Amino acid sequence: MGIIRSCLLTGILMAGSLIAAAQSEEEPTVSLIRGPYLQSGSAHGMTIRWRTNTATRSRVQYGETKENTDHMVNDSTLTTEHIVRLEGLQPHTRYYYKIADFTTLLQGDSANYFYTLPEQGKEGMYRIGVFGDCGNNSVNQRNVKQSVLKYLDGNYMDAWILLGDNAYNSGTDAEFQAKFFNVYKDDLLKQYPMFPAPGNHDYNDRDFPGAAAQAQRTHQTAYYQNFSMPTQGESGGVPSNTQAFYSFDIGNIHFLSLDSYGKEDQQYRLYDTTGPQVQWVKRDLEANRNKQWVIAYWHHPPYTMGSHNSDHEMELVHIRENFIRILERYGVDMVLCGHSHDYERTRLMKGHYGMEATYSAAQHNLSQSSGLYDGSENSCPYVKDSSNHGTVYVLSGSAGKLGGTQPGYPHDAMQYANATDGGATMLEVQGNRLDLKWICADGVIRDHFTLMKEVNKHTVLHVKAKSKVILTASFTGHYKWSEKGQQTKSITVVARPGKKEYTVQDDESCVKDTFTIITTK
Repeated sequence: MGIIRSCLLTGILMAGSLIAAAQSEEEPTVSLIRGPYLQSGSAHGMTIRWRTNTATRSRVQYGETKENTDHMVNDSTLTTEHIVRLEGLQPHTRYYYKIADFTTLLQGDSANYFYTLPEQGKEGMYRIGVFGDCGNNSVNQRNVKQSVLKYLDGNYMDAWILLGDNAYNSGTDAEFQAKFFNVYKDDLLKQYPMFPAPGNHDYNDRDFPGAAAQAQRTHQTAYYQNFSMPTQGESGGVPSNTQAFYSFDIGNIHFLSLDSYGKEDQQYRLYDTTGPQVQWVKRDLEANRNKQWVIAYWHHPPYTMGSHNSDHEMELVHIRENFIRILERYGVDMVLCGHSHDYERTRLMKGHYGMEATYSAAQHNLSQSSGLYDGSENSCPYVKDSSNHGTVYVLSGSAGKLGGTQPGYPHDAMQYANATDGGATMLEVQGNRLDLKWICADGVIRDHFTLMKEVNKHTVLHVKAKSKVILTASFTGHYKWSEKGQQTKSITVVARPGKKEYTVQDDESCVKDTFTIITTK
């Protein structure tokens, strides 16, 4: 009898072990191996992506406080690539989120949050980070990231954009994992919506001859598999119907993300002005003429003497000769590029489409100021109005890769250039004022400039005598009013009989508004 019981017990234990083993094989432990990361942000929506080690279902819980994430989006599709879209969100609002399968929480703590983008056209204080040529898993890459986070110091960055060459050397999925996602996973990726552009290294993701040429035609690369772009105009702008190029709005700023290396219809590059991309650019710019700020970004720069040469490399020559004149015609305020592994920045300029030797500061610069706006000599901000369609060209390609210059560096068009220090760029836009800061790996801001639009106003007001009139400066900064030395952006005055003039200017005497009040009976 004891032998029978022993055999039965042994059989039960063996069966239990087999069942447990089978269950273990059927249901491996789910773990997070990439992300989460935020894509295609808008005022009312956000896409959250992540990757798991095994195919499982997708769930996102979210809410406006970390204690209350009762809203939920489920997707029962079994997948390792999880892409969940949240819709119906409030603009410029913080949301906490958790990612999970249907049974296991993968991530969700106080660091998992994002802000939706502001309403299109709405003014505010907006910050956008700019990272060029970043993905090489270098000490420089990590130091640049830490310097940007230290600069933010708890302030939110509304988005960050990528200028291409996001994973060296060939843009494989493994390189994206090791040199991009692993570097940024604990901070930038989980909190700030990201809007990428591709570079040439993102198109070379197959290890055989002709890989890049084939990828240019097919767009079958890890870059396009790893990122989700707002191709249907869901973040603003004209729908592009392709991940290669698209546009979006952050408040009163309109951005165009372009592809300077891939081919459309298997033949047209960015410099082919009859191709689908350029035709879309024209439609998008035409539809967004009323936007206060327009910024375009892509990988290959029209002006550089860094690690690349814009006189000798034909794709750079063609972009300068054929494409940028279209942007200037539509009044694009700034162009951001990478490719050269340094930092280079022009003044406000227009109309230079030739070789470096044909550049003339007197002819092509609309301002001879440094734009630093720091009280130093000849440093007033660049000023644009409806009749002044200049552009500032910024090359910021040292957020990872760093170094290399051509003979005669820098390019003659540059106000400032640096191939020694790595860095990333921060755009700060408040109303009609834009500030750009180049934040280096050691935390030092080595270049900055200010651009203002529609300032230096002269306003004539006809009002009744003794009525109260509110006067508001057209610019953002420090204010010195002629009336009793007041220092606020707006003042209230009582209209005196007759004609009275009031002025307000900044501390550096660069910008000045004049108000003429004429009283009526």
